[in-house]
Amino acid sequence: MEFKKNILPNGLSIIGEVNKSAKSAAVGFFVRTGSRDESKEVNGVSHFLEHMMFKGTKRLSSFEVNEAFDRTGAQFNAFTSEENTVYYAAVLPEYLIEVINLWIELMRPALRDEDFNIEKNVIKEEIAMYKDLPGHDILEKCRKLYFGDGPCGNSVLGSDESINDLTAEQMRGYFASRYAPNNMVFACAGNFQWGKICSTVEQGCTKWEKQPAERKLEDYLGRIKKERIEKANLSREHICLISPAVSAQDKRRFAAAILATIVGDDVGSRFFWELVDKAIAETASLQFSPMDGTGAFYTYISCDNQNVPMVLDAVKHIFESLCRSGVTEEEMRTAKNKILSALVIKNELPMGRLVDLGFNWVYSQQYRTIEDDINAIKGVTIDEVCSLAKELKPGQFTQLSMGPAK
Repeated sequence: MEFKKNILPNGLSIIGEVNKSAKSAAVGFFVRTGSRDESKEVNGVSHFLEHMMFKGTKRLSSFEVNEAFDRTGAQFNAFTSEENTVYYAAVLPEYLIEVINLWIELMRPALRDEDFNIEKNVIKEEIAMYKDLPGHDILEKCRKLYFGDGPCGNSVLGSDESINDLTAEQMRGYFASRYAPNNMVFACAGNFQWGKICSTVEQGCTKWEKQPAERKLEDYLGRIKKERIEKANLSREHICLISPAVSAQDKRRFAAAILATIVGDDVGSRFFWELVDKAIAETASLQFSPMDGTGAFYTYISCDNQNVPMVLDAVKHIFESLCRSGVTEEEMRTAKNKILSALVIKNELPMGRLVDLGFNWVYSQQYRTIEDDINAIKGVTIDEVCSLAKELKPGQFTQLSMGPAK
């Protein structure tokens, strides 16, 4: 692996990890913008804008965009989160320059009124679809309960109201301020020629104008609250718990990932043995979500309404024993192996490697090899995990339950 970087005068970061033994290459534009960067008036615009980027440019229609990707055989898509919007493609090396030029053109879209009005209905249908998925719906609502009026509590999709009220002119204003080159990273991983990549991106992006695109960073510790929502169409109880965690820049993020795996991995965790294996809950998981300047642990549990008291007692006991007695050598070894296996398998493909490469630069302006992450995970000690658990107190959480009328 050979790392390369170039920062254009307008602030666009171009980074690459060359792997000549790879049979493919993956590229992506990482835009440091998401629901966290939205005002209440335009909530959902980042995700809406992701859709609009595929609607074409002044030169290309949406049909021609899809045709151009299809012609190269590229596997392409995009996703929007609370903090980032990423546009990516995995392709054979001989079509890499063609795909890069296509992405460069798409990063300056037409944002036509007629496309905006049509896509607005698509977004509203997506919002409705996710409302029918309790696991997603309760996560969105619990995040809002936890972060309150802070921007980290914004919904990625937005609401029916915010999308209805959103105008094309507001979207164009948001795009102009957030899709600035100094707020973007272009990353490439796999088999490619750095010189060609660099000159292609520089030629296509050098005229993009730099804009102020700061993000106010605060450590949102969240609020300890407890609420329940009744929904007539539900037959099971859905529970979401959120508690503070460390940020994406914190060195203890590897210990936090191990802690989350020990407590709430899908198989073999404390949640699994105490809740799922004993048939008290159908699903029980805990995930660590590192963010820009802050972080959170998310627990999701689905169970029979009658079992809620037993479930919450078991969760309380698990968190108390975690802080009181710590974790075992066996739990540490198992958790590390799970994380290492997932890391290595994902990074075997340029597409998997692209995501880690891009996000490391977005969050820390740092290049980390696969070996760096492997060694960091292997180096975490029991004392570090136990100390983190005692400091963060995951048993002190915001709780939102959603289920049938009692």
